[in-house]
Amino acid sequence: MEKTRKAGGHPLLLGGRKGEKGHGFSAEQMRALAALCEAYIPPVAMDEKDDAAGHLSGGKEIAEVDQNRCKAREAFFLASGSDAPLPDEMNEDSKNPSWEAIGYSNHLPEEEKNQQRSQQERRPLEKGIIETLYETESSLLQSLAEKGLSVTLNPEQNTIDVKCDVVIVGSGCGGGVAAAVLASAGHKVVVIEKGNYFTAEDYTGIEGPSLSEMYEGGGLFSSVDGKMSILAGSTVGGGSAVNWSACIRTPDFVLREWAEEHRLPMFQSRDYASAVDAVWRRLGVTEGCEREGYQNQVLRKGCQKLGLEVEAVPRNSSEGHYCGSCTYGCRTGEKRGTDTTWLVDAVNCGAVIITGCKAEKFMIQKNAKDSRRKKKCLGLIARSLNKAITMRLKVEAKVTISACGALSTPPLMMASGLKNPNIGKNLHLHPVAPVWGYIPESVSDLKGKIFEGGIITSVHKVKDSENSGDAGHRVIIETPAIGPASFSSLFPWYSGRAMKERMLRYGRTANLIVLVRDSGSGTIEGEERIKYRFTRSDKENMTEGLRRALRILVAAGAVEVGTYRNDEQRISCKGIEEGELEKFLEGVKFTGGPRCGGDGWNLHCSAHQMGSCRMGASEKEGAVDERGQSWEVEGLFVCDGSVMPTAIGVNPMITIQSTAYCISEGIAEYLKS
Repeated sequence: MEKTRKAGGHPLLLGGRKGEKGHGFSAEQMRALAALCEAYIPPVAMDEKDDAAGHLSGGKEIAEVDQNRCKAREAFFLASGSDAPLPDEMNEDSKNPSWEAIGYSNHLPEEEKNQQRSQQERRPLEKGIIETLYETESSLLQSLAEKGLSVTLNPEQNTIDVKCDVVIVGSGCGGGVAAAVLASAGHKVVVIEKGNYFTAEDYTGIEGPSLSEMYEGGGLFSSVDGKMSILAGSTVGGGSAVNWSACIRTPDFVLREWAEEHRLPMFQSRDYASAVDAVWRRLGVTEGCEREGYQNQVLRKGCQKLGLEVEAVPRNSSEGHYCGSCTYGCRTGEKRGTDTTWLVDAVNCGAVIITGCKAEKFMIQKNAKDSRRKKKCLGLIARSLNKAITMRLKVEAKVTISACGALSTPPLMMASGLKNPNIGKNLHLHPVAPVWGYIPESVSDLKGKIFEGGIITSVHKVKDSENSGDAGHRVIIETPAIGPASFSSLFPWYSGRAMKERMLRYGRTANLIVLVRDSGSGTIEGEERIKYRFTRSDKENMTEGLRRALRILVAAGAVEVGTYRNDEQRISCKGIEEGELEKFLEGVKFTGGPRCGGDGWNLHCSAHQMGSCRMGASEKEGAVDERGQSWEVEGLFVCDGSVMPTAIGVNPMITIQSTAYCISEGIAEYLKS
């Protein structure tokens, strides 16, 4: 593929394929797929109720919109799941014909800003990045040398040998910070990133290709039993490029727990507090919000009606940031992930970022006999995901840092022969379950659609009922980003007509998510091999949170509320009595996944992964020490969310970056010696 950009987005984020054309299905397979799709989504006639569900009403201009929407809705109901476009294909204007019917828009007025930017502003990492997707074997060697790296061709081992001071695997919250701190200290830094590099002008907000290109497993990653769906960034900037902008400082009760119970005093030190402040400044965190989106208005109004506390959530964007599709990359360019902050600092100090390149193993040998650790790390071996490049990269470094996240760091360490029993254990996921409430515009003063506005600008914390004071919380309630395709797949399928009726309500179906600070944990047994279990207290906390979230939706004015259980658990709220609502809520409980064997099951999601290579005061208690260095291997550090001793119970970006900042400052001191 040529290194070109189409107007309105990168080809890969518009549904293009890497060097392939078409969907790859045979004609026979396509006929079978078409028949299956039509069985689930058949053409049906639209009735008056369906017409009313999408009616806007009010004024001549609105009447014209009504008329167009009516035609679009009629076509939507008559459409079949077997209709064109075929899989992996899109219209030339990258629009889905169903969008108008359901009242969805993918347009952002702010996109025009991106056309006014200079090349440096549009691609701030250009001078330090090597995109192996566009390289050949010979050009890669030249590109590495042009970036100031010491490069040697080794035909006997079929490797390109690179020498540097520090090599980092991953460019997200941990790797981005580490790259900036160490490059600024004068060290030659190389960052190895599995994902590709996209910028504000590349992003399209289109769910399918955006998930496929920017998320681990193409956005379809899950635990082995299928009960936990896992979202993790896999692009330059990692999770910070696709997260929801929430900037929440590490709760005091968590810092106290880590410092005292886990004997890690760093977390209550002046250094950690200073690191948090440094991260806060570099991300340009703002604590106000000029205008809240629809879902956050719902959360705030519901909490206020019930007398519940609701807190404003700071963001790494401007106070006027109103982008509801940052989960597919921020098209306005206002969200400040590591790809527009720390990594820019790093490349300005000479760091090199190699994308489309996967680390395979660390190079480890025996250490000197008088050394504290028996082994020593000399760097790593990596390969380009571009099939045209067959030679491996052999990167020799004084310090090697694994910052590829809590899902990928353990498999990489296992593949390198590390044996610490904490590697791959103690995985915390902040399990999430959503609930929904439908609030027609005609019955509410709350304006907007669920895809508009900042994704998270408010949060409600369910305090620990067993304690008081500063004991903390076990559950928080926030608002999610949820595109139309995700929405349609989350709702349980009952019939083709029911699905289409539900989609007409998409824009005004407010969603709240219940996030649990899990005491249960999982294990990582290898790449894409994750197992996870809930404890009894996690299930109880999830149940309490689901019931609280549904009450908030009812208080905010929802005419119907429900969960996403497979049995369509829902209730009409019009004229509902307290006793009737209470009876419904008693039936709302934690349920397992599709293989749990119960009458009702639910899918749970995780967007935060922590603890799978946790920091510990001893080799028995952790995989790395308080400085982030492996207990087994000298010169090998971990600098991502996997080092967290426990779950933290809030969005972890600030905690990960602050911890990475402390570890990186320590590595800089280590390199001096």
